Amino acid sequence: MINAGALRPEAIVAVSRTNPVLVGRINGLYGVQGWIRVFDYCREKGDILAYDTWLLGQGGDWNEVRLLNGRVQAKTVVAQLAGYVDREAARLLVGMDIAIREHQLAPVSEGEYYWQDLHGLTVLNKAGETLGIVKELLETGANDVLVVDSMPELLIPYTPAVIDKVDLKKRIILVDWERDY
Repeated sequence: MINAGALRPEAIVAVSRTNPVLVGRINGLYGVQGWIRVFDYCREKGDILAYDTWLLGQGGDWNEVRLLNGRVQAKTVVAQLAGYVDREAARLLVGMDIAIREHQLAPVSEGEYYWQDLHGLTVLNKAGETLGIVKELLETGANDVLVVDSMPELLIPYTPAVIDKVDLKKRIILVDWERDY
C-alpha cells in the first residue's frame, strides 16, 4: 500500500482490479519434504506467509493451494504447501507466480493505496495537461516511481512534493510535474 506520508508499497507488483494480486514467485526447492523457496514481493520479507491460501499459476491460469507452514530462512522465505509432500512434487511448482485474491488484502486507511489501485489512472499536471496513464510502478530505493505510458514514457517520482492528489473515483492523479522534466 502507498501511504501519503511514507509512500511505500504493500505489494510491489501492480495488477488490474480483475486479476489476482501478485505477491511472490516460487524460485526453488528447500529440503526433501516438499518445501519451496519463495521470492516474496511484499513490503517485509515473510509477509506473504500471512495469507493461508495462495493462488499458483502461470499465464493467467490459477490453482488454489493451502499454505501449511512457512518461515523466513536466512535471506529467503521457505514454505510447505498442501499436496506437495516431497521434493519431486514440489519441483513442478518452481517458476510459478503466487497471488492472492483482492479480498485477502488488509483494508487501507484514507490516503493509502495499493499499487494496483493506481495502475491505469490518468495522470494530469497542475496546468490540466494529460501526461498519460499509469502503466506500472517501480520501487527504486529512494522513492517509488510512476511509469506513465506516454510518448516518450514518463518516470514521475511518487513523493509528497510531486503527487498533489489521488482521486480513485475520478481515476486521476494530479501531479506537480511537466512533460519535459
